[in-house]
Amino acid sequence: MRIAAIGTPDRIKELTKKVSSKHELIEVKNNDFANADIVFDLNFDDFEHRLANYAHLKGTVVVVSAIKQQLEQVVYDFGKPIHCQLFGINALPTFLDRELAEMTSVQADSRKEAEEIFKELDWPIKWVESRVGMVTPRVVLMIINEAYYTVQEGTAAKEDIDIGMKLGTAYPKGPFEWANEIGLKNVYEVLNALYIDTHDERYKVCPMLKTEYLQLVSSVSV
Repeated sequence: MRIAAIGTPDRIKELTKKVSSKHELIEVKNNDFANADIVFDLNFDDFEHRLANYAHLKGTVVVVSAIKQQLEQVVYDFGKPIHCQLFGINALPTFLDRELAEMTSVQADSRKEAEEIFKELDWPIKWVESRVGMVTPRVVLMIINEAYYTVQEGTAAKEDIDIGMKLGTAYPKGPFEWANEIGLKNVYEVLNALYIDTHDERYKVCPMLKTEYLQLVSSVSV
């Protein structure tokens, strides 16, 4: 199977760990998707305009990162026919290398095609409702947000919270360790998108987290 992939090096590396050595993984350049059995766009969340690169790929399974916005909204905003078989996946850093692929579909009747390909990849699919944040990111990022509120209130230091969560709840990572691996930019932007979408106070970004995010993006742009 020929797998075309586009994304940041860390996400390409994580995807590579999920596919068997019998499959050919090709990092795409110049939008060359010729003969690809499946296309992965692992940072589509930040480049929704790339839908124009895939819409014409008739029948091709195209799997895009769809956490920061609802995929149906992207399709609606595109405003043109979609000929590929389009699916969303939870491709935030650290979330690809899991037992199940957390996915959503725009066309529910096309899931069979994706399931057949993912079966060849030995990667079971867990279908979830198409919403901003899907399921797992909502839970993990809400925990990270609450941890920031705890530090902001002076209750505990980041290091103590990480240790306490791992020892007390058997979490594989502390919330701040998780935030570093996911990337503070992703944490902030997904939480902010969730709050805009749901108006649920659980996702209202902690001021301390927002400040760190602004400092980060300001330092990158300088």
